Amino acid sequence: MKKLLFFAAAATMLVACGYQIPQSFSESDELPDIYPDYTDVTVPVNIAPLTFEIDGKADGVVARLTAGNEELVCGGSKVQPDADDWKRLVESATGDAIKVEVYVEKDDQWTRFKPFNIHVSPDSIDPYISYRLISPSYVTYEELTINQRCLENYDESVIYDNMLCSEGADGQCINCHNYQQYNPERMQFHARQNLGGTIIAYDGVIRKVGMGNDSILSAGVYPTWHPWLKLIVYSTNKTGQIFHSVDPNKIEVFDTESDLIAYDVEKNEVTNIENDPAEMECFPFWAPDGKTLYYCSAHFEYKDSIDKGKEFVSRTEELKYNLYKKSFNPETMQFGPRELVFAADSIDKSATLPRISPDGRYLLFTLGNYGVFHIWHHDADLWMLDLQTGKVRNMEELNSPDTEGYHSWSSNGRWVVFSSRRYDGNYTRPFIAHIDANGRGSKPFELPCANPDYHRQFLKCYNIPEFMRGPVTISPQRFADAIKKDAQPVKYVGHLSK
Repeated sequence: MKKLLFFAAAATMLVACGYQIPQSFSESDELPDIYPDYTDVTVPVNIAPLTFEIDGKADGVVARLTAGNEELVCGGSKVQPDADDWKRLVESATGDAIKVEVYVEKDDQWTRFKPFNIHVSPDSIDPYISYRLISPSYVTYEELTINQRCLENYDESVIYDNMLCSEGADGQCINCHNYQQYNPERMQFHARQNLGGTIIAYDGVIRKVGMGNDSILSAGVYPTWHPWLKLIVYSTNKTGQIFHSVDPNKIEVFDTESDLIAYDVEKNEVTNIENDPAEMECFPFWAPDGKTLYYCSAHFEYKDSIDKGKEFVSRTEELKYNLYKKSFNPETMQFGPRELVFAADSIDKSATLPRISPDGRYLLFTLGNYGVFHIWHHDADLWMLDLQTGKVRNMEELNSPDTEGYHSWSSNGRWVVFSSRRYDGNYTRPFIAHIDANGRGSKPFELPCANPDYHRQFLKCYNIPEFMRGPVTISPQRFADAIKKDAQPVKYVGHLSK
């Protein structure tokens, strides 16, 4: 690092947090080493203040943030802008950038590092996201919650706490929260094991549904709400796990069988829509026009084996999922035949989690070497398919050397949130990136927290980040009361109807 001695007279400045710019310092031509890394990121105009600290030894830090006629100086051991000051700053920088100058003190000597920008997009972001918080260990998996976080500030609350209905041997697991068109008043999640069932909340009414039926493979698992109909498509899965002792991918989650079903929320009816025993269908997702259903599927045929479980485990790396779609007629409620969208197996890869942008143009998916549960695969990356041109590319601007997993689009299609293990390889944390009209992504930034070191001290994984237009207002206790009730069994029908 090159340093030049520099002396500066105190100039006129707005002083906040009780800190001032040092009057003498050396100059560095390197960017400051800060955590989280917010150098040259793009953020929405309505994002909570970005806080950061020096990643390493430092006796103090002072930062000057400027935009237009606004200037903010703050520091101490961490840089934590006041919410009102930050709001004025981003409003002044909208469509441009906040310039950040960082001064670091070590051994009574100050250094001014190369300034960087925080670009402020006029594209706003949905005010809330929700996620499941779970330990990266199956020993304590019952201690989990579904939480919601306001992106415009640091407010966080619990949607449901798994321990409300878990006691001793009567354990439970909640998962797969999902919303209809980002609407927090129309959501669903599953309760597994004790008091199991699917909880569906629709405009203030909560129901517990028992979706298991002899005519389908299993109860519904991975869901996708139709954009406007009271209709949810699920994959049904017989899932297994392998715990590795030496493989870098510590856990392998796989399906020995999987199908697709459709569930009519109003009529409480369910039907199969894909149930070929040689096809492993999974992760359905509706296109915004409500006329196309995307999903992934792998072809797998068992050999003459007595123990299918052992055979599947030995052949796990053969599983290569491709992306498919099916047409759907909202008037007749009928699905068409499947069509290939992207043949990942042709490049010896496996594609999962298709997610369509709200304008219907881009399909964002996860690509890995094999298998279906890429969140445990260190090689997993985000890829983009332009449905207009047919071009597919690695989203290198979003990816890291480690896992990029579950992802969701914002309602305006200008932001994505995704899970990444980029910092330590163990914990998934939410990262947000801007996507422009040409499908190019900006440098991702980590979910801002009041304490910049929060995520490094918080020993939980963020699972399934989903955007929301507002908070869920149903209390955890109301959800618990619904879970304690008997589940309403579904009725199987040959096909759905209006």
